[in-house]
Order: sequence, then structure tokens, then C-alpha cells
Amino acid sequence: MTQAAPVVELTGITKRFPGVVANSDVHLTVRAGEVHAVCGENGAGKSTLMKILYGMQQPDEGTIAVNGEVVRLRNPQDAIRAGIGMVHQHFMLADNLTVRENVLLGAENLHGIGKAARDRLAGLAERTGLRVDMDTLVERLGVADRQRVEIVKVLYRGARIVILDEPTAVLVPQEVDALFETIRAMQREGFTFIFISHKLDEVRAIADEVTVIRRGTTVGTVDPTTVSTRQLAEMMVGSELPSPETRESTVTTREVLRVAGLRLAAEGSERAVLDDISFTVRAGEVLGIAGVEGNGQTELVETIMGMRRASAGGIELVDADGNARDLTRLGTLARREAGIGYIAEDRTRHGLLLTQPLWANRILGYQTREPVSSGHLIDRAAAREDTARIVEQYDVRTPGVDVAAGALSGGNQQKLVVGRELSCAPVLLIASHPTRGVDVGAQALIWEQIRTARRDGLAVLLVSADLDELIGLSDTIRVMLRGRLVTEADPATVTPSELGSAMTGAGETGEVL
Repeated sequence: MTQAAPVVELTGITKRFPGVVANSDVHLTVRAGEVHAVCGENGAGKSTLMKILYGMQQPDEGTIAVNGEVVRLRNPQDAIRAGIGMVHQHFMLADNLTVRENVLLGAENLHGIGKAARDRLAGLAERTGLRVDMDTLVERLGVADRQRVEIVKVLYRGARIVILDEPTAVLVPQEVDALFETIRAMQREGFTFIFISHKLDEVRAIADEVTVIRRGTTVGTVDPTTVSTRQLAEMMVGSELPSPETRESTVTTREVLRVAGLRLAAEGSERAVLDDISFTVRAGEVLGIAGVEGNGQTELVETIMGMRRASAGGIELVDADGNARDLTRLGTLARREAGIGYIAEDRTRHGLLLTQPLWANRILGYQTREPVSSGHLIDRAAAREDTARIVEQYDVRTPGVDVAAGALSGGNQQKLVVGRELSCAPVLLIASHPTRGVDVGAQALIWEQIRTARRDGLAVLLVSADLDELIGLSDTIRVMLRGRLVTEADPATVTPSELGSAMTGAGETGEVL
């Protein structure tokens, strides 16, 4: 059978930044109507390559051809005019606007804002499976529907080539299945997808071809039906696909965190965002919290960290001698000083100062503690030295500790955060999506660091949308639904499918899975 003609050809793409070559002579050919996956480690150059294709950055060398014609994409508007759309990993939606307003904003000249626009929007919503009222505020949508709004947005602007950046990062298995059904249906209509992902099993399930990039250079393009997940991982990082599997028990009887009757009212309302939450985490234990995004996991973590004030209930941290300290009314810094490490759900908002150097980010949350502080003064030399240690120990790929955090790839930012939080001997680690958006190599390192800390007696509260991660790392899993803990699952026996069902409401009776 004759192969379809290329719709995108990147030839010899090279992009340099001060101190680093992000892309070096990269080649990528995407054919019409296919799903073409691009895989590689964090920092391998995938994001830079896609930003070049979407007109957000300009290559230093190389050419871009769309539908056989060499083009210069100076900005995203040029890319859109060339029929290229991009759905970013972090959605680019205005929460305070409706679905319709988000789609039409900036595209009013295409179909107006009247009947033609409504008809066009209705057709695209049907095509992508977006079954919500167009007048619904985006802030009220779940993550899967927000993603569909993003897809509708790029299709409304005429895209026939759609870049999907880590599209399954925050989806439960059933939502991933629904997304893949949408992609396949659109494929049959002639749409082309470039699929960026670290989840190699999903890549093999959806992609027609896979191009692997390692350290900024194309390694090769393969047919996913002819290679195993392990072989793809070896192409990416030169090692086997890591597993979060942890079966030896290190759980002790010593309680570290006690949460009792915790309640959080919605702002300006009596409605409970958290309702009667009670649990304990013991030394050497990983307690996993599963739940579809928007069911209270974020609010639970932020309440424990003192970023939100509980309406009722209590939070206690217990020291090695059994002395309990009431944290309920303390601020975030006091809780950190009491021994809580915190890997934030959104590292760019709550974990890092992107414009500041790595050594300054090492200090965040620990500005009153050794080795980076002596009394009330910051010891810059000590901070720089300890940052260099973290860079080496956690394989943070950077030209040096004076580089701004925003210049690192997402995975290297995350390794810096994990290294910082585990470097100050915490008694409790709150890890919220610790490997979201990182590659298999970074995953392996972060999992091993958590396992090692657990063996050394650290108590861990783990929140993750990666069900394999939850099952592999946790000693016990609790499922959160509509602000309540509704089901307990045994990681030794529960399957991702069973856990996904409980997360969507099948486990409301409180049974143990």
C-alpha cells in the first residue's frame, strides 16, 4: 500500500540557547492522517521542537515544510494559517469565561459570533465528544472536558494537524480510552496528530509511527507494532523501562500525621469542598490518594500545608518520641519547620521561582534552616554548594547552579524540587503528582528516592493521577470523591481499572477493593 504524502517535514532543525543546544539536526516526517508520536527524555528537545513547529520559537538552522511547501512560521498565527494547532499540556483556557467564549475569543473574524459560529461550534463539539452546555463556565468542567474544549478551539481555527502535548497526563484510564476514540474517529476524517507523551504503552496503543529524540538529536523512527515498550525505553534513555513496584513492607506502628474530621467550606458558601476527612500516615508508609481531578485532592494537600484554613477538624504531626504538635492554625513556614516536605502539584506556581537561579530555588521553604541559613542570614556559598550536590545526586541537567529555573525542562525542574524537599530530613513528605510530565528516566530516579526515604522511615502522603504509580508505590490507597474519602484499596490486589471505576463513583459505599 502506498504511504500517504508527508504533511509536515522538519529537516535539519537546530536550535541553540546560551550554554545549551536544544535541538541538533533533528529530522521528523509526519504523514497525512496518521498519529505520529514523538518520545524522549525531559530535556531531549521535544518541547523546543514543537514550539518551533507552532511558531513560538525560530530555528537557527533547518527547514519546515507543510504539505510539501517550505514555510517560515514566525508566530502561532502563522502556524494556525498553515493548518497547525497545538493543545498544550497546561491548558490555555480562561476559567472565568464560558466554553463558547473560550473557543470564539480571538477568532471572531472566522465565523462571527452568531448562528454560523454556534453551528460550527456545535458540529465540532459533536465530533470531539464535548457534551456540555456551551454557556458553562470552564472552571466548572472536569479535566477531560477542558481538554476537549482545547481540541475544539484549535479545530475551530481550521487546524488539520494537531499537536497534543502530554494529553493523558491528568486523565484516568476511562478518559484516556475516550480520548483515543476521539483521535481515531478524527483520523478517519483525515486529521493528523503529533502525539507527545512519556507513557510508552499508550504511545504504542495509539501511534502509527514513533520518532525518538535523545539529547536533542533524532535517534530513529519506528513502527510501534514491531517494538516493545522496553525497546522504546532503551531508545529513549538507554535502559529498561522503570517500574514503581514496591512490595516489601516498611510500615511501622508509629503515627506521623493525624488528620481528624477535616472540613473545608467553599469560598463564600457553606458547601463543603472537604467533608469529614480522617486518616493517619505512619513512619515508613506511603498512603496514596486517588481521585479524578477536582474532587478535593488539591484542597486537601493545601489545607494540610496551611495554604487554606480548615473550617473544622484538626491536623497533628507526631515526633519520634510520640509528642503530637497541633498544626491546624499554624502557617505554611511553621509547618515546614516542623518537618514537612512538599512537592507541589504545580511546580511553576508553588514550587519554583522561574526567573531566579537554581541556588535561590534551593533556599525556598528552607530559608531559616541549615545548611543554607545561619541564624537570620542566607549563606549563599552554602546554598550554591548544596545546590551543586542536588544537581549531581538527582541528575539535574543544567550548565550550572546560576541558571534560571525557567531555563530547565520540566523534568529537570521536578528533580530539583524533589532533591530540595528530600534534602532536609523531613518526617513527612507530601508528594502531589511527583512525576507528572517527566520522562521514564526521571520517573525512575524520583521513584527510587521515594522508596529509599520510605525505607529510612519517612511517612509519605502521595497524590497522583498515574494509577500505576499509586499502585506501585503505595502501601494503602484511599479514593477521594466529591470531597470525601469513600473507598480503601489494597495495592497488592487492585487493578488500575478497578481503581478508575471507584474514582468515578463505583466505590461510594466504603468497601475495600
